[in-house]
Amino acid sequence: MKAYYQLSGEEVLREVNGSEEPLTKEQVSENQRKYGPNELTEGKKKTTFQIFLEQYKDFLVIILIIAAIASGFMGDIESAAVIVIVITMNAILGTVQTVKAESSLASLKKLSGPEAKVLRDGVVVPIPSSEVTVGDIIMLEAGDYIPADGRILECASMKVDESALTGESLGVEKTTDVIEEDEVPLGDRINMVYSGSFLTYGRGSFVVTEIGMNTEVGKIASLLKTTSEKKTPLQVNLDQFGQKLSILILVFCAILFGISVFRGENIGNAFLFAVALAVAAIPEALSSIVTIVLSFGTQKMAKEHAIVRKLQAVEGLGSVSIICSDKTGTLTQNKMTVEHYYVDGQSISADKIDLRDPSQSRLLISSILCNDSTNIDGVEIGDPTETALINLGSSLGLDPEEVRVKYPRESENPFDSDRKMMATKHSLNGVPTMIVKGAVDVLLNRTDWVEMKGETHEITEETRRVIEEQNQRYSREGLRVLAFAYKEVSDETELTLEDEDHLIFLGLIAMMDPPREESKAAVEECKCAGIRPIMITGDHKVTAAAIAKRIGILENESEACEGAEIDKMSDEELKDFVEGISVYARVSPEHKIRIVRAWQEKGNIVSMTGDGVNDAPALKQADIGVAMGITGSEVSKDAAAMVLTDDNFATIIKAVENGRNIYRNIKASIQFLLSGNFGAILAVLYASLMALPVPFAPVHLLFINLLTDSLPAIALGLEPHSKNVMKEKPRPINESILTKDFLINIGLEGLSICTMVMIAFTIGYKNGNALLASTMAFATLCCSRLFHGFNCKSNRPVVFTKRVFNNIYLIGAFVIGMILITLVVTVPGLHNIFKVQTLTLSQLLTVYGLAALNLPIIQIIKAVRAKFRK
Repeated sequence: MKAYYQLSGEEVLREVNGSEEPLTKEQVSENQRKYGPNELTEGKKKTTFQIFLEQYKDFLVIILIIAAIASGFMGDIESAAVIVIVITMNAILGTVQTVKAESSLASLKKLSGPEAKVLRDGVVVPIPSSEVTVGDIIMLEAGDYIPADGRILECASMKVDESALTGESLGVEKTTDVIEEDEVPLGDRINMVYSGSFLTYGRGSFVVTEIGMNTEVGKIASLLKTTSEKKTPLQVNLDQFGQKLSILILVFCAILFGISVFRGENIGNAFLFAVALAVAAIPEALSSIVTIVLSFGTQKMAKEHAIVRKLQAVEGLGSVSIICSDKTGTLTQNKMTVEHYYVDGQSISADKIDLRDPSQSRLLISSILCNDSTNIDGVEIGDPTETALINLGSSLGLDPEEVRVKYPRESENPFDSDRKMMATKHSLNGVPTMIVKGAVDVLLNRTDWVEMKGETHEITEETRRVIEEQNQRYSREGLRVLAFAYKEVSDETELTLEDEDHLIFLGLIAMMDPPREESKAAVEECKCAGIRPIMITGDHKVTAAAIAKRIGILENESEACEGAEIDKMSDEELKDFVEGISVYARVSPEHKIRIVRAWQEKGNIVSMTGDGVNDAPALKQADIGVAMGITGSEVSKDAAAMVLTDDNFATIIKAVENGRNIYRNIKASIQFLLSGNFGAILAVLYASLMALPVPFAPVHLLFINLLTDSLPAIALGLEPHSKNVMKEKPRPINESILTKDFLINIGLEGLSICTMVMIAFTIGYKNGNALLASTMAFATLCCSRLFHGFNCKSNRPVVFTKRVFNNIYLIGAFVIGMILITLVVTVPGLHNIFKVQTLTLSQLLTVYGLAALNLPIIQIIKAVRAKFRK
């Protein structure tokens, strides 16, 4: 069966209506029952309560729930309560973030116009777009939204903005002609119109062929429903890390419990201590700390014009190795701009135009007069190519409206897609003159003369060839070219089509949607950071390649391809193909998803940027979807993880820098927590093996967990950012947090902390009793961890640099922690609660001294390791 674009309008009417007549009321009712409403259906969404319950699926959380239940049964209600409070807070934070539910389909619904003008029973009636059905004939005027897909029946100079659907930056000229070819891309089906686009110029009518979920927008909605979201590298790493860590800790606690029972201790007490140690060793505050750090990151990014909709995107964006970017409105300004004039046989850059030159001045005035667009108080109305001509006049100090008042339009031949030209009549300096604008080849065929430096000469074949070559040069640069000509006409008559012959060639104007000024520098920074930028657009290959060359994405023409080539490939073939391609042109939404998936299957973390409806499925499929906030459709914003409020590609690079710094800071927080916990575990293990009293009471471990752990860990997550991270390559997708180097750091730092704690324990035990030993060990562990916060600022020595004082949050956490632990071991009223005894001044100074010793020891270890790495 032929596609609708391969049939004539009459054939399509007979296909969908059974006749060439408009639908009757009975047919409308029957079709509405058969096809349903012209709406997009939504998938089933999770309730807030379901999302809340899902927060408890985490392996760490399950272990902690078991520990809380065990603590409650053993009578340690305080420990059980603390655990429940911590995990509930984590679940609430996770729910709040997740409840920002996807509303992509609701936004897609809004794209359909609120009303449509439908021909029914021979009468044009306005109806809600949801009531449009297959077979309806829709009447269109400039400015109307198109409520459904259909085949054009009548076309009077129709131009349709399909940028949100296809990525095509220019309005598409429509026709009623049959298209003979098979497999024609969406953007080239010029006898069809599609839901979600709108008419910018002309008028016409079409018969509805598809509604609701069967439209092209509906297909995108279906893709959104079936597209899965990806976990960021940090989420994956933390999940794996949490499982491994929990198993290790549970095994260790089980061994410790066995040793205690073997030594004859009370089974209940031994079990309670094992549970307390498990709670202390498992960094249950980790999820909260990560959330808090990411939240601060989002606030910083919001000030830099990047709104993060999903917290994990902050870290994930810092890991991307591929950025697939839409062209229109993302890398470019989404605004046609004049680039070159061609007058008097020479090409002149737009910034070099001199209105004192009569030929250049005449070309500019002609482009303003033979023009239907306006720009009043910044409000542009009309075709983008025409508004570009108006804006050029304004930028050169010429008021377009004053020019039109001075030389009013007396007659016109409107633009027609068959003629590919328009003509207007004016009285220029008392001479009735017709100005003609159109396609270069069309005007040259009607030209007999050429104006050079104010003089008119008969056009020669050589002159024609030179003009055609210039037009080809502009076209190869991705420029859209308009030719201008004029002719003196009779004063009394209206313009006719016959007047459009024997013209005098005036010049060419070349324009394009130019790259953003920042795009080139942003692309260069991408490459320095080991990120590969790739352009994916619905625009033509020549235009896309020209922009990509300008900003540094494309180096060789062979790196550009069209979507039609992708159609012929299997997914496996595409996986090999993507490596050699930097620019994809004339692509469909399905192509974008396939390209993103191909890179993901090659082990890359992929970010997709875009602004149109057509970008939404790929934004959702990508590891990190980034939408444009100003020009972006609501659909793309809702499908994305991050929205740029300034539509600036360079903002993505700032976000990458923030993401990398945040990951580095989160890793520092994890290192702080684990090395401190490892130090405590080693101390307990040493005491058990040496048959010494237990160095910590369960309440000590909970105090450390809630106060001296959390504050410094959060503070490390807020460590000031460094630009040096952009000189590093992206992390491999399979790289765990627990790298060999990371584990060695944790082991050495934990050993240092354990050594100081056990020295304090031994001093207390020899000079007093088990309670004094436990108090000194507890206080030393707390203070050691507070000092250790400064060690975790970097893998290199920082104590003797300015960096040691550049984090006010860490200094604040240190001061608060030192005050709290000092109060616990010196205020008698707190002794029973925390199971400690009062320390003398000398004992307190001993604790401070041993804890502070960790700082130079670990800094020396870092210096030696840094030198060894070199």
